[in-house]
Amino acid sequence: MAASKDLVLDVKDLSIAIDHDEQLKFAVEQLAISVHRGETFALVGESGSGKSMTALALMRLLPEALQVVQGDVLLDGQNINALPEMAMQQVRGGRIAMIFQEPGTSLNPVMRIGDQLLETIEVHTNLRGKHARDKAIHWLSRVGIPEPEIRIDHYPFQFSGGQKQRIMIAMALAAEPDLLVADEPTTALDVTVQAQILELLADIQKEFGMAVLMITHDLAIVHQVADTVALMRHGKIVETAPADEFFKAPKHAYAKELFDAIPTFDKRGRPLSAVGQLQHRVEPTTTIGQAGAVLSVKGLKVGYPIRKGWLRRLVGVAQIVDGVSFELCAGQTLALLGGSGCGKTTVAKTLLRLLDGTATFSGDVKLAGENLLSAKGADLKRLRTKIQIVFQDPFASLDPRMRVGEILQEGVAALLPEVTESDRHDRVIRLLDRVGLPKDAASRYPHEFSGGQRQRIAIARALAVEPKVLILDEPTSALDVSVQAQILDLLSDLQRESGMAYLFITHNFGVVEYFADDIAIMDSGQLVEVGTAESVLHRPEHPVTKRLLEAVPRLSFGQA
Repeated sequence: MAASKDLVLDVKDLSIAIDHDEQLKFAVEQLAISVHRGETFALVGESGSGKSMTALALMRLLPEALQVVQGDVLLDGQNINALPEMAMQQVRGGRIAMIFQEPGTSLNPVMRIGDQLLETIEVHTNLRGKHARDKAIHWLSRVGIPEPEIRIDHYPFQFSGGQKQRIMIAMALAAEPDLLVADEPTTALDVTVQAQILELLADIQKEFGMAVLMITHDLAIVHQVADTVALMRHGKIVETAPADEFFKAPKHAYAKELFDAIPTFDKRGRPLSAVGQLQHRVEPTTTIGQAGAVLSVKGLKVGYPIRKGWLRRLVGVAQIVDGVSFELCAGQTLALLGGSGCGKTTVAKTLLRLLDGTATFSGDVKLAGENLLSAKGADLKRLRTKIQIVFQDPFASLDPRMRVGEILQEGVAALLPEVTESDRHDRVIRLLDRVGLPKDAASRYPHEFSGGQRQRIAIARALAVEPKVLILDEPTSALDVSVQAQILDLLSDLQRESGMAYLFITHNFGVVEYFADDIAIMDSGQLVEVGTAESVLHRPEHPVTKRLLEAVPRLSFGQA
């Protein structure tokens, strides 16, 4: 349990509402939590449950449409809801700080990171000039940014995702707050960086005795770091318990539903979602390897040109992918794993021919027996119908100005011009039904759907041209565990019906354990270990594989 019982945050009867059609609609209702010094309190729930609204209310950063209609937020005994905004500015970032979910959008892209750090230090401490800059460098070093004396003058785009998250942590901790609110701080990170971030937060918490309010939907992380767990659903807390009790014997039925939806190796072959468990499972139409390799990759190399001087002369090539080889058969799922920057997504983009003109590539890549890398014009257009992708962020990959029906028809019209408009319309209706969306979805826009529904739209778009290979680039990383379960069940059904081959790019080992037939581990542009899921997960041979597996947070239902 927590090292100290000093109460830092005490939230009483907090309700947040939106004025909706002349009546209040509650986003958070009668919430009560208490966080003590040195304690990590995990607020757990799915998208829309009210977790992030609670965090924003604590920071007094709620959007204008939302307002706190009742309740008190006591920070070290002081009701910060009653403070004027000028006084709250001293509390925010000083006594209570927040790490936001997406550092890429939280950091100012036109300000050097040092200036952003100095802003926090100079507002909330007495340090100025060289002393403030030295403090900023100290914190960059403390969170593991290499060469902090140099990197302090760099811009956010010059850092990786994991480094930007570290910079956000440095900014949040620079004034040594009493309470740290961490809103999904590791969602988009690979397992090794995630483990480093969690270890870093634990070390700093122990050093300063901070209280930490961890907001997440990742129960494995909660199991690893939390002292106390509060489960939130539909704006209300439905269960609060010490972490060991919560994971050993959760009392609320919703908690048990979430546990059942977590993908693990021993759940392979059976549906995860409640809906999937009730539905009849479709028998496969194609067995793995029945028709040989639908995608064959041999000796794939991809590099980016290095140009210098006024004339931008080519002086070399930065090799990102160096000699990658694998085969993918019909009905097979191959998981491509590795740390950030190892080259996974570059492989995907090369196979989709999205790097033409910006990168150099070589090797022998056959898609359904045809040379993919050398295809041009009509041949390339025809091959594009055989390989499609589902991106990590469906909201960013769907045109917000187009209706869903138009989005689904666009690919068919471009790649299969022989399909008539009437047939395209019928195809859209069938696709929406197949991915579990209502027919009227065709007339609506992407912003009208939830994250899980948008991912279904993205899957439908990829399926519209009936590909033989589907590349899945982190398709579930931003989804809640129950929505993730629905998407995985859908992908399993689609593969059984069509015999599609999946290249699954992810850093989520739980999904891999449940979903993959084979696993390829990538490091520094090369495949260092390839084998069946069972052999790679349970008998890893390469040090990189072992390091990745050691970093995975583990969770078993019924175990504390």
